[in-house]
Amino acid sequence: MTTDHRGTQPPKTPDGPPGPGVAANPLARLFDGFDDVVAELERRADAGSPHPDDAWAEAAAHHPRDLALTVTEVIEETATAATLRLRATGGGPLPSFAAGQYLSLTVRVGATVTSRAFSISSSPAERDYYDLTIRRLHGGLVSNHLLDTVRPGAGFTSDGPIGTFCHDPLFHGDDVVFLAGGSGVAPAMSMLRDVLDHGLDRRMTLVYGSRRADDVIFRAELETIARDRPDVLTLHQVLSAPDPGWDGAVGPLDAALIAELAGPLNDRMVYLCGPPGRYPYLIEQLRALGQPRRRIRLEANSVALPPPADPRWPAGLDPAGTVTVAVDGRRFDVPRGRPLLDSLEENGVRPRASCRSGECALCRVRVCSGRVFHAEEARLRRSDQTFGHAHACVAYPLEDLEIEI
Repeated sequence: MTTDHRGTQPPKTPDGPPGPGVAANPLARLFDGFDDVVAELERRADAGSPHPDDAWAEAAAHHPRDLALTVTEVIEETATAATLRLRATGGGPLPSFAAGQYLSLTVRVGATVTSRAFSISSSPAERDYYDLTIRRLHGGLVSNHLLDTVRPGAGFTSDGPIGTFCHDPLFHGDDVVFLAGGSGVAPAMSMLRDVLDHGLDRRMTLVYGSRRADDVIFRAELETIARDRPDVLTLHQVLSAPDPGWDGAVGPLDAALIAELAGPLNDRMVYLCGPPGRYPYLIEQLRALGQPRRRIRLEANSVALPPPADPRWPAGLDPAGTVTVAVDGRRFDVPRGRPLLDSLEENGVRPRASCRSGECALCRVRVCSGRVFHAEEARLRRSDQTFGHAHACVAYPLEDLEIEI
């Protein structure tokens, strides 16, 4: 969508002193019943109940804003993939997570400090380390840098585990289908390990696509689970092209092959994790099989259709053209067709960021003037539109911008 934030100003809040603790946020005053909530918090404090600030402090200990992590092992998975095993710097247990969530690592590549989200492949039962399984990508800035340079002892900072690509037993059922490609098998691996470690009553049909037979991540472990625990895993491996000695399925993974391997979907929840550019095609194939869109879940760490491939991009507007961005007293030129977040980072401005796919909203910035184009993945909240915010990771500047971080 194209968003015009020229002249947008946040609504004023009522005068008066802020309430205690969590009520100090001026936005809280905009909600009906604000005074009643503050009064109730004060009543509980007078009665000796834990102060809300204490509850927030306890929550922060389990879900810290920043984690200091150290690589203790680099596990080679295939010729193009490796798993980084990270433990808490200084030792101790790590924050808990749900299978399917990810970490956003802060990484310095040359002069640029950026962040990238990587799915956790280890089991939630394991609290001493996180495993991040990374695959080499053509033109991949951060993934290739990590694979080429990281050795045991390397330190990183990260947000705590985050993400909604998780199994919900109330709505997703106990029989699911997972379509994975490349390193997209990482969250599936975490979910499988979760089932085995916790004895969960759940089964998965995993259709896993790879380029070559020698590039199948976790192949031995997956085949062992499928052989020893057919009640948990049905495994189908698919190659994108024939490979000498390969007797398994060969793509493309179209509706016919999905039906052949996964069987009748019958509204089973289907998870997609792989190159985002393949999602529109796979969704189309699943819909052709009668699968409702609400029963398809996506894990996205990037934009599927950047301009000008996105058909909603304004006609005649050159994505290679440059515009000027003004922020914090600085001005610099950036290309229209590059995500605003990437351009900010390259110029030394670092909003907080995590998913880089328009969902988490950590990277949102306030657009004071100018227009931006949001990729389809942008999950704009009503408050974002009310207060003039853009999700910088999936926002493209159409004209000169003035923004606030």
